[in-house]
Amino acid sequence: MKYIYILVSSALIVYLILLTLTYVNQRKLLYLPSENNYLDDPIKFDYKEFFLKVDENVELRSWLINKDFKKYKTLLFFHGNAGNLFNRSYKLNRFNELNLNVLIISWRGFSGNAGLPSEINLYKDANKAVEWLNEKGVKSENIILYGESLGTGVAVEIGQSNKFNSIILESPYTSMVKAAKLYYPYLPVKLLLKDKYDSEKKIKDIKTPILIMHGKKDRIVPFSMGKRLFEIANEPKFFLQIDDDDHMLTFNDKLLFEIKNFIDKY
Repeated sequence: MKYIYILVSSALIVYLILLTLTYVNQRKLLYLPSENNYLDDPIKFDYKEFFLKVDENVELRSWLINKDFKKYKTLLFFHGNAGNLFNRSYKLNRFNELNLNVLIISWRGFSGNAGLPSEINLYKDANKAVEWLNEKGVKSENIILYGESLGTGVAVEIGQSNKFNSIILESPYTSMVKAAKLYYPYLPVKLLLKDKYDSEKKIKDIKTPILIMHGKKDRIVPFSMGKRLFEIANEPKFFLQIDDDDHMLTFNDKLLFEIKNFIDKY
């Protein structure tokens, strides 16, 4: 009996230590600015790099492809939880083929930016990018919000204002709580998680046109999560299933054609 007590007590102590370490280090597990597992295609577009000031301590490295703010819509790109701006060059190369202006910002803590990423802080970064575009004469009704993976949660959050032209979500999750449960089923994720990004709850408030794109072979965010968001989203809504793609979509001609059709429609 004594040995059972010792064994159970030891297991409980180890579990409590695991809970503590996970809680303290969770943002280091979620936000991975140094990870590089993307395609670094050569840049084939003209762009201006600048630093978008959020506050006295944080400026965001940003790239702007400015064709004509007055003539074309502007796509505001919110990237995922890993890597830097160069890792998105293959996507930007394809967006550059369309009649679009593109602004992509790197989150605080990414691409050499000061500051620490968190759910609240990413919302601040995103809203400041919208504000910057507005100050340059771009009306919100001419802004397309584009969220990639983690960035889909940001796009859904600020998209609730229903003042934007449309929203495109690439490989979205329903909520960070549900996504984290897939990786840590042995932890009380709902109690531990600081950054919840609950898109499943928020997407019901969005009335603007929305396009959701998801690879059927996604090994990071289940395809079913993108499908679930589509099912509960309001019309007008569109779903693009890519049978052979994983988490990061390949941006082939077919995908670009579908994106163009959606953008031209609204």
